[in-house]
Amino acid sequence: MPLNRSPVIPAVPAIVCAVAVATATACAPSQSAAASASQGATTVAAPPVATARTAGTGSTTGAPGIGDPDFPGDGNGGYDVEHYDLTLSYDPASRNLAGSTTIRAKATQDLTSFDLDLHGLTVSRVTVDGAAATFDRQDDELVVTPAGRIADGGKFAVTVDYSGVPQSLRSASLGEYGFIATPDGAFVTCEPNGAKTWFPANDHPADKATYDFQITVPAGLTAIANGELSGTPRTTAGKTTFVWREKHPMASYLATMTTGKFQVRTGTSGGGLPIYAAVADSFRGSLDTLITQTGKITDYWSSVFGPYPFSSTGGVIDDHAVGYALENQTKPIYGGFTPEPAIIAHELAHQWFGDSLSIGRWRDLWLNEGFATYAEWLWAEHNGQGTADATFRRYYANEADAMWSYPPGVARSDDLFNAAVYTRGAMTLHALRREIGDQRFFPLIRQWTAAHRYGNVTTPEFVALAERVSGKNLKPLFDAWLFRPGRPAPVA
Repeated sequence: MPLNRSPVIPAVPAIVCAVAVATATACAPSQSAAASASQGATTVAAPPVATARTAGTGSTTGAPGIGDPDFPGDGNGGYDVEHYDLTLSYDPASRNLAGSTTIRAKATQDLTSFDLDLHGLTVSRVTVDGAAATFDRQDDELVVTPAGRIADGGKFAVTVDYSGVPQSLRSASLGEYGFIATPDGAFVTCEPNGAKTWFPANDHPADKATYDFQITVPAGLTAIANGELSGTPRTTAGKTTFVWREKHPMASYLATMTTGKFQVRTGTSGGGLPIYAAVADSFRGSLDTLITQTGKITDYWSSVFGPYPFSSTGGVIDDHAVGYALENQTKPIYGGFTPEPAIIAHELAHQWFGDSLSIGRWRDLWLNEGFATYAEWLWAEHNGQGTADATFRRYYANEADAMWSYPPGVARSDDLFNAAVYTRGAMTLHALRREIGDQRFFPLIRQWTAAHRYGNVTTPEFVALAERVSGKNLKPLFDAWLFRPGRPAPVA
């Protein structure tokens, strides 16, 4: 049945956010996983639960996990981070990172100790509200014991001084991620839990915070982080300091401190939004296209998904050939390739779906990747390159596709970035669009982004909103497409 196309909408053949030669990490499906680890990568599995220190009822010990059942060791309990202040100095020659991170947080229980996530690196000093605190290391947990009890509801600041050579992480389904050293700097992409490779954090998207970055690198290099530059970079004694501020809440895996030799250009989109684009020297010929497409696509998504949630947009192309992209907040990064418009459309759609609206548990990853993949289809539709319906039908016709055995509504911790989370997730949205019609589908998407702006979301919340907007019982549709193995019945 032909679709009743909305005049503002758009589609694209599914390329996800990786090129054909991509290795799978972060925003790339696992079917193209990387073949080999880079030097310094550490192989990891889902973090174990630190049961010996799990906080019970009435405990004053912050739990060593935030409560995500599929990633029980990620994040921490007992507090909510409000702001990170990162002071960092990186030397590419020695690969040494020196950092001082101050975390402003609010206790959600009485605390006599609490954890931060930190992988490797040597901690030299920890203070809480200016007073020296004792600390211990247990695998990737930094256990902090302040001089006095922190009361439930009390605000506190913990400062951690540390240094060392950051070690990236790697798993079979993700590839290499986290802080990855390059010859002239670092390529930093942290999904799902790689922020801990370069700063102490409550490393789970359920705890979002604002960020300040002060990054010092050898003169001649550029340091890129999220948000906007504060003032002009300062050079003293052969080193340059860049100050960045992200004033909107951000999940830890979206934070970056990508450094190296870059060609930089700034401008504004047609809609007046500031753009920051940077490319490694070897990609200088891609700079014009990157800044032009980024502005054009960001403006278009603002008409489809609702107002752009941040104060600037942009993109970075580094020459580190990982072959994947990640939706770092305000500055998606493309690793070792010039992105096609479809890939840029995917990563910029994530600024709404994943960055502004962040999942509160990893099993709901389709809310990020399914939406961004469907955005690719919409972008192609907008540009006359084939309808979203045609793309949907092409995928549906392949009865042997492995995605039919992987229900995307519960992303698996051992295969988080499976292609089903992307493609079958996108097909779920198209099935919904067919069921409720464009006159309800697109207003639903805009209501979704508005209602949860800068917050955390779950699949049941989306299903409930879809039912309210459409006035229909949609549980059978979502059950078939998201939660049951097997190819759902044809959509009328």
